Amino acid sequence: MLMTTSLDHDRRVLVVAPQPFYEDRGTPIAIQHVLEALSASGRRVDLLTFAVGSDIELPGLRIIRIGGLLGIRHVPIGFSLRKLLLDIVLCFALLRMLRKEEYWCVHAVEEAVFPALFLGKLRGVPVIYDMQSCLPDQLREHPVLGLSLVQRVLLKCERWALRNAAVVVGSAGLEPYVKRVMPTAAMREWNFPGQINRASDEEIARRREAYGIAPDAPVILYSGNFARYQGVNWLVDAIPAVLRSVPDAVFVLVGAEEGSTPGDLREAIDRIPKSALRIVQRQPRDALPSFIAMADILVSPRAGGDNLPLKVFDYIAAGKPIVATDFPIHRTILNEERAMLVAPDAAAMAEGIVTLLKDRVLAARLASAARDHSESYYGLAAVRALVDEVYARAGCGRRAEVRRA
Repeated sequence: MLMTTSLDHDRRVLVVAPQPFYEDRGTPIAIQHVLEALSASGRRVDLLTFAVGSDIELPGLRIIRIGGLLGIRHVPIGFSLRKLLLDIVLCFALLRMLRKEEYWCVHAVEEAVFPALFLGKLRGVPVIYDMQSCLPDQLREHPVLGLSLVQRVLLKCERWALRNAAVVVGSAGLEPYVKRVMPTAAMREWNFPGQINRASDEEIARRREAYGIAPDAPVILYSGNFARYQGVNWLVDAIPAVLRSVPDAVFVLVGAEEGSTPGDLREAIDRIPKSALRIVQRQPRDALPSFIAMADILVSPRAGGDNLPLKVFDYIAAGKPIVATDFPIHRTILNEERAMLVAPDAAAMAEGIVTLLKDRVLAARLASAARDHSESYYGLAAVRALVDEVYARAGCGRRAEVRRA
């Protein structure tokens, strides 16, 4: 006869995400993948997150939101006073929840690891550090938090978190950095499935028509925010050189947000002929496949950071040729067989784009190899297996075991 052991079936996992969840941007997308994998493995999850964002429904998931009384309706990417206020409220909510409930473990995302580790040690609860980025690096350009003294303090705090977390799991590309600053950290990297291109010919035609792009015009697409570390300025500066070789090329940049585009990039955009450039506001994630589908080339001009942008997983799944800067983070999943890797400057980027537009055989070979790699290594099953491994290494409870009496 089958009986369950006393693994405390009612105990849950606590995921702490100091993010607007759910929104269509990098870290919330990654969190959703993790929540889906936890739900699929039978784990019951509490998600503690900001009041900003939309709900999702998954078996075993309940969402606890904080900060609604502050009246904050939008949280920008990066450090801000709004995010700081919400982080403070989140800390008190985390304390209440750990006093009220018994959890298998705490899965703490980004800066939530600091209160989670402090409180987790007091309660004897293991903590998984979900390191979506290098904290000092993300704050390096801030006028105060970028000061050398503050950076040293932030690095010490980060090392403390890496040393004390039961397991560190981070964005693809972060492992070399983690091993350099804390060699003893138990580290794994996330690899997420990309969105498969399912847009029909009719959808592609409508998308081109909506943005005034001729049916036969070659399209070069960038998706993501316009922050400096994304390297969008190199892509914009490359446009005149591309147009000299391919005059009918059209560049589509998806992801603009009001007030978030650096001034020098706005000036560079203003100098580009309007016929050759389309600036598109940030789109829902489910709209991106039709943008990707109409593109001839996908571009990732990343200029900084130690974490791989999630869009690259979408790019390789789409079966489109990719031009990317030759940075270590891109080489986490890209190489010369799967992408055109170029030096991080406008001239090299222009040369790479023109090469792929003119050499269709090479473009097709790179695209096919990238898609094959995605199908082999980054499916849903791989994500679920990695989540199970991380939680097992952390000593977190799994679904109730079954034994024969």
